[in-house]
Amino acid sequence: MAEAKELLTAIQRAVVAAQTREHAVRRPTCRSCGGACHMKDYRQHRIATLFGQVIVRLPRFRCGGCGGVEGGVDWPSHCRSAPELDRLQAHLSALMTYRVATGVLEQMFPIEAGKTHETLRRHTMMLGEQLRHRPVAPSVTPATAISISVDSTFIRSCEKTERHLEVRVGNVETDAGNRQVFGSVAGAETDLVTLIGQRLDSVGRTDATTLTGFTDGCAGLRSILVASGVAELPILDWFHIAMRLQHLEQTAGALSTDTPARREAKAVIVTEVDRLRWRLWNGKAKDAQVSIGRIRKVMHAFQSEATERTSRVPSSRKLWAALLALDGYLVGQAEWMVNYAERHRAGLRVGTAITEGTANFLVNRRMNKSQQMRWSRRGADLLLQIRCAVYNGAFGPGFRNRFQIANDQHPPAALAA
Repeated sequence: MAEAKELLTAIQRAVVAAQTREHAVRRPTCRSCGGACHMKDYRQHRIATLFGQVIVRLPRFRCGGCGGVEGGVDWPSHCRSAPELDRLQAHLSALMTYRVATGVLEQMFPIEAGKTHETLRRHTMMLGEQLRHRPVAPSVTPATAISISVDSTFIRSCEKTERHLEVRVGNVETDAGNRQVFGSVAGAETDLVTLIGQRLDSVGRTDATTLTGFTDGCAGLRSILVASGVAELPILDWFHIAMRLQHLEQTAGALSTDTPARREAKAVIVTEVDRLRWRLWNGKAKDAQVSIGRIRKVMHAFQSEATERTSRVPSSRKLWAALLALDGYLVGQAEWMVNYAERHRAGLRVGTAITEGTANFLVNRRMNKSQQMRWSRRGADLLLQIRCAVYNGAFGPGFRNRFQIANDQHPPAALAA
């Protein structure tokens, strides 16, 4: 491995030296008078690359007419590292901790040992800042219908005034399967409404596109969707309803059957819970109170269970608490519930389970799970922008390259033509 690193470094130095000589031959024109420029002197610049640090001799030119000083042709004014190195550093930082990413870079590439995890974090934040203000190219293929789902999760905070930070994530998906994700930390500089608008344009939103929003019932997330252009009421996703029903079913299945009265009551409760699921799935949220009322009528059979078992909370008490929570949830969210069975048969989306997976990938795997760390609001938001770009495939060739190859056979102008 060490010999391979030395070989790569030597090859790159030779190639860069040859490219520098070719670059010095190209004479720029004066920006002031348009006259011919002549060689003035050379300046050395150090540039960090994937295969080690290289030193290039860049020429400076002086105009023979007005005496103005010009730099090399197509050379960036400020450049200390190659964009390929910047992208790889940010990509690894998005997938693993900064210390681990630094170790991987030092192990695989001939990068100087002066690179620390703090330097890597600083470079990652700089690229995240660029991605935050980077315009998104609109899609050339218009979309007839787009589904937008938004959800929120929390990470540990190192801010003095709060223990946790709210992270809002989501995705936009067309009927053809084209999908883009987005995310931001609540209270950060990234505007989530603008971010959603960019993602909608990138998947082909037009004036005739039908937008359908999904949320978990949070009023703040609904207001974000309305501000993003969702004209119709956002739909309450089926995933959160199903999770509450699953808890109710599990609790009902654990009820005691030690007496005939309790066996009959349990059979009624299990039947009504299944019927409750069917009614909510088929858009009959108003009839859900009928099943809830029938369950309450037979709950008296378990009144003495609390005094019989003192070592743990009885299942009847858990069922009663889950039933009250579901009743309040349905009363508050009934306006946003639809006929989920009809949408499912039509091949339309009925929930944000895919957004739950997005939150797990974008936030939890890197910032929560097995990561005993706390985040600043700015650091978490900028890293989230990079993770979204990696997932969307916009961080590779689509990320702006600061260099133009001197001996490129297909320059950008020719490719555009």
